[in-house]
Amino acid sequence: QVQLVESGGGLVQAGGSLRLSCAASGSIFSISVMGWYRQAPGKQRELVAHITRGGSTNYADSVKGRFTISFDNAKNTVYLQMNSLKPEDTAVYYCNAVALQQWAWGQGTQVTVSS
Repeated sequence: QVQLVESGGGLVQAGGSLRLSCAASGSIFSISVMGWYRQAPGKQRELVAHITRGGSTNYADSVKGRFTISFDNAKNTVYLQMNSLKPEDTAVYYCNAVALQQWAWGQGTQVTVSS
């Protein structure tokens, strides 16, 4: 099993930046993909970005050019650098890992962008 612990959320003004971190532990060698999802009030959870073990990345159209996902192998940590934040980015952000076809989730971290 994989355990995920997130950090880095908070309140920021529009145009600002935040970096989210997600540390993985447990069966980390079985992880094939890690990513970030978000869920705004009254909306479905949506993919923000993901990165494969090989380093390939994929982003939601709404965050392309503003967000960057990366993975530090030494720390078993995935990061989401969020720049040029907009009020519509406000949501609970969840870290995700896919390992042997099983999905693991972090506890979620709140990101609030004020206008």
